[in-house]
Amino acid sequence: MGTYKVVIVEDDPMVAMINEQYITQNKQFSVAAVFRNGQDALQYLEKNRVDLIVLDVYMPYMDGIETLKRIRGNNYQTEVIMVTAANDTMTLEQTINLGAVDYLIKPFAMERFSVALEKFLAKVTALNEVSVLDQSKIDSIISGKPKTRESEPRTYPKGIQEKTLQSVQAYFERTKEWISGDMVAAELGLSIVTIRHYLNYLVKTKYITKSVNYETGGRPSMLYKTADQKTT
Repeated sequence: MGTYKVVIVEDDPMVAMINEQYITQNKQFSVAAVFRNGQDALQYLEKNRVDLIVLDVYMPYMDGIETLKRIRGNNYQTEVIMVTAANDTMTLEQTINLGAVDYLIKPFAMERFSVALEKFLAKVTALNEVSVLDQSKIDSIISGKPKTRESEPRTYPKGIQEKTLQSVQAYFERTKEWISGDMVAAELGLSIVTIRHYLNYLVKTKYITKSVNYETGGRPSMLYKTADQKTT
């Protein structure tokens, strides 16, 4: 499958640039267009299909809430991540009611932005895989979280953050081949030191398995794969 097409709607050029940098860190996404207001974005959506919109709330001409209302009213099949400096409950409630997949408060770190992208991926993956609905599948789709194993502990050792752990798990669930720690770090926009910490934890909890690759032509490297996949 190709990359997911993303549109950024943000009136602050610096914030728009940062958002674009965050998005392009994940090779599963590409930025199709950047707009300064909702009106221009809606004109683009009339003729172009996109998978995800990163939408600011406060903008000239048409704010993010009104833009999101029109996106839903026109039945454009796209997911939306709201980005705003606002933290009032009314704006949050409107956003939730209009079906945003996540809501980010400025300023936010790249790691939190990556979690929002993973929520989108988890929802899209769940919808694509569903043929017969049951309660657990519905719960996974609504929560935007990847399906976790019942045996996985609810508490984590020092340095393991639940959101980041879910991002790493979701990546392995989508990947069918052996992959290196460098590949995971590059895809999720995390440092190799950080990703190794999570990989060691997931190996220890038997969520993933590891194998040594001696065919590198130099120093052997470690490869990883979800533990429930058959080795080849």
